[in-house]
Parts: sequence; structure tokens; C-alpha cells
Amino acid sequence: MARLFPIRHVMGYIFSLVLSLVALGVIYWDLTFSAAMVILIISALIQASLQLVLFMHIGETSSKKTLYLNIAYAVFVGVATIFGTLFAMIWGY
Repeated sequence: MARLFPIRHVMGYIFSLVLSLVALGVIYWDLTFSAAMVILIISALIQASLQLVLFMHIGETSSKKTLYLNIAYAVFVGVATIFGTLFAMIWGY
């Protein structure tokens, strides 16, 4: 019965909720801008890696090259979208 219960997924979900509460707590704590950004970036990186490992099964494939290529492509699309939005809406290009 213990093998059927997904304890890793439940613990990952709870840890994701805790990280979300930490990010929400940054709003209520009286922190400087740089301290708040450091906490937010660290919690976002931990949560992204947790999501990749536990819920997107990043370590359960035999083809690591394809996996990392897909992740690099997703990061490229995200960065291009962010900077494209900044160019169009803020910088006026």
C-alpha cells in the first residue's frame, strides 16, 4: 500500500505551497527591494526545479539531450517573449 501512495508528489506539492507562501510573505514583510528580489528569485528557482523534477518527470527519460534541448528552447521562447514585450510596450520600439 505504501508503494501506491505518491508521497514524493504530496511532499512536493506541500513544499510548492510553502514556497508560494514565502513569496507572498515578501509582500507583507518590511524588506528592502534588493532583499525581496533575492528571496523571490531564489524561491522561484527552487520551485521551478521542483516542478521540473517531480511533476514534469525530468529525470525519468533515457534521452537527456532531447530533454535539455527542449528546456533550452522553452527558456529562449520565454526570454524572447519578455524582451519583446519590454521593447514594444516600455522602450517604444
